[in-house]
Amino acid sequence: MISTERLEQRIEALAQIGKTKEGGVTRIALTKEYRQGLDLITEWMQEAGMTVRLDQAGNLIGRKEGTSSGLKAVAIGSHVDSVGNGGKYDGTVGVIAGIEVVQHLKEEGISNKRPIEVIAFCEEEGSRFQSGGVFGSRAMVGKLTNEDLEVTDSNGDSRYEVLKSFNLDPDNIDKAIRTKEELELYLEMHIEQGPILIKENSPVGIVTAITGLSLTEIIFEGEANHVGATPMDLRYDALLGASETAIAVEEIINSFGGDAVGTVATMDVEPSQVNIIPGKVSIVIDIRDTDLEKREAILLALEKRVKEICRHRKLKYTITSKLRANPAKAASHILETMREKSEKLSIKTFEMPSGGGHDAQLMAEITDMGMIFVRSENGSHNPKEFAKAEDMKLGADLLASTAIHYINR
Repeated sequence: MISTERLEQRIEALAQIGKTKEGGVTRIALTKEYRQGLDLITEWMQEAGMTVRLDQAGNLIGRKEGTSSGLKAVAIGSHVDSVGNGGKYDGTVGVIAGIEVVQHLKEEGISNKRPIEVIAFCEEEGSRFQSGGVFGSRAMVGKLTNEDLEVTDSNGDSRYEVLKSFNLDPDNIDKAIRTKEELELYLEMHIEQGPILIKENSPVGIVTAITGLSLTEIIFEGEANHVGATPMDLRYDALLGASETAIAVEEIINSFGGDAVGTVATMDVEPSQVNIIPGKVSIVIDIRDTDLEKREAILLALEKRVKEICRHRKLKYTITSKLRANPAKAASHILETMREKSEKLSIKTFEMPSGGGHDAQLMAEITDMGMIFVRSENGSHNPKEFAKAEDMKLGADLLASTAIHYINR
């Protein structure tokens, strides 16, 4: 049996590492706290009968070999890094539930023909290097660039240097790459990061697709000048261009409708002083949609609008794509299996797309993917996020039943 008590105890135990005074968690990737978290996860993986290794991208991988040789593995994964002062459920429920599935096999004497793996991906959140996240899964599917290793954190340390200080070898990071020949499929359980399951009064969600995230940086350049001495018709205010663009994002997204969402997520103003008209402003825009063609059309419409705004305000601009992740659809056979298993287990489920990005959408590039949501109060990325133990148990039951179906196929 999946143990509700053990799930809850392990969530609480991991939450003590990086605990904040507000009751949240700050466990940023590749820090001392992150190492402590991996050490605890390693103990639990070994207790469940897995051999454990850390790949060169910082992904922790536990593996239980199968009884038949030459078969591809079933992988279950998520992450244990957090945002600053985040919650204790985001990501961790998926890793802990994956370990619980393997522990269930051990305790119930259930054999597995295929190998089964549990993966704690490195830096899913992107909190340390502010580069869009899903670093570990991007490494695993071979989508890293030199720029990914060159980015720096708030201390000025590059990711390359930080990986080295974590006793990893970024010069051989390509050894973290996995292939279609190794993995039969990938499953992930995660708290829902919005209010839909609460609205639908459903403890568990079956994810049909994961949105395609894009991060676009736009730098507006005008002229910094004296606030009082510069007439209104002779100003080249970069902040006004950025602000007009922020409003345009909302207008464009609403005109496309559907699953599309977008926002100006960050804004840096220079020189950001009283008495000075802002001469340079950089913003990062987060636009997502489960339809890749529609998302790209939104980005084109946005670029056209920025050009018009800057021409009108006599500003210069540069647009740089910082990250584009393709949307990913759950494999139809996994969806059907989850529907069948949830019915047999009498678990009320609701089918829905994921508006948040996950490691699962990267893994979908090399194997079939399926994802389960667990109802969460107060969303996620904050100390108040909360998943009931009984809901986590139901999600883990469905995860286990689905995994067992495939490991013995």
